[in-house]
Amino acid sequence: MNEIGFTRRQSLIGGAALGLLPSCVTASQERAPLLWEKLAAEPYDGKQDDIAFASDRRGWYGNGKGLIYRTDDGGDSWARVCEKPGTFVRALGFWNENEGVFGNVGIGSFPGVSDPVPLYWTEDGGVSWTAASIDGERPQGICAIEIVRAPFIDRGERAERLTIHAAGRVGGPAHYLRSLDRGRSWSSTNLGALTAAIFDVKFISPSIGFLAGSSDGDLARARGLILRTDDGGASWREVFRSTRDVETVWKLHFPSTSVGFGTIQSYDSDPANVQRFVAKTTDGGRSWKEMPLVRNARWRSFGVGFASETLGWVGGNIGGLETRDGGTTWSPVEMGQAVNKIRFVGEGGRRRAFAIGTGVYRLDLPPAFANATMRDLRLL
Repeated sequence: MNEIGFTRRQSLIGGAALGLLPSCVTASQERAPLLWEKLAAEPYDGKQDDIAFASDRRGWYGNGKGLIYRTDDGGDSWARVCEKPGTFVRALGFWNENEGVFGNVGIGSFPGVSDPVPLYWTEDGGVSWTAASIDGERPQGICAIEIVRAPFIDRGERAERLTIHAAGRVGGPAHYLRSLDRGRSWSSTNLGALTAAIFDVKFISPSIGFLAGSSDGDLARARGLILRTDDGGASWREVFRSTRDVETVWKLHFPSTSVGFGTIQSYDSDPANVQRFVAKTTDGGRSWKEMPLVRNARWRSFGVGFASETLGWVGGNIGGLETRDGGTTWSPVEMGQAVNKIRFVGEGGRRRAFAIGTGVYRLDLPPAFANATMRDLRLL
């Protein structure tokens, strides 16, 4: 397997600094712009979908060419560690520096995809991958992976129970999957009666989780959906539906167990319909409301990530947006185009955000946001 290395490129990109940080932040910190750094990564023509970290230093990202890259220095340099032509690496998840899984979007979704295997697992840091077995209806593809770690006591000793959730796909059909054996085997459930497609999966506890989807396979009639489970994925119910056609809910993120956000992706081509929205919950996902995001008929939302309940970002086809007041107001920020996933890494005084889209970007978070949250320590 060829490894292609890249040295670090220093390229700090400025972002807007509007809105207010929490009251503990000093005036100088409040005014300081948050600078996303474009990392030295192999150029790619299009949107790359996921990036994942197992530690401060080791992380991975993949793309639609079936390429997986790894860093061992926190993103300063990246090496190609796996090539799978015909595979579209749509979702990634790692729970230590050697073990992880990835989801393939599958045949019929994008040109050049010929691999029918939806899920793979690795135990050598992403160099080699093995097809996972699936019990139940086989999904055509995967769009999202969520890793949940739950501590427990085993014969007087502290232990950790690992549950991996996966879901897909864009364009349907809609399947939710769960693995209890480190990604080797999965149980699959068809959720077509509840949603036409699934774009993301997020859990805020071992029992409470959410799926992002759409109400109809015909995009002209589709409205964005959010489904909720209270029993670890055994059953699901609708808790949010957008109020306009030609929409989906694309990605979800919860900076706490109370507050969460979902990107409402609009395909409305009417130039008169310029308002775009984001969904927000403040009661742990029991109820959701739509909040204005941006007035731009060209805007299409992708990824979302929040460093706290107030500071967060949304990636879009033509750029990025930042909020410092929990989504009430948004300002443009330079973090690249088509950011599909935002991940947070680190604890104990140093915390970073990574964003992936057409490029790979990194942000060193201010000290006020350096303490890792539940989402970063327990749910990767």
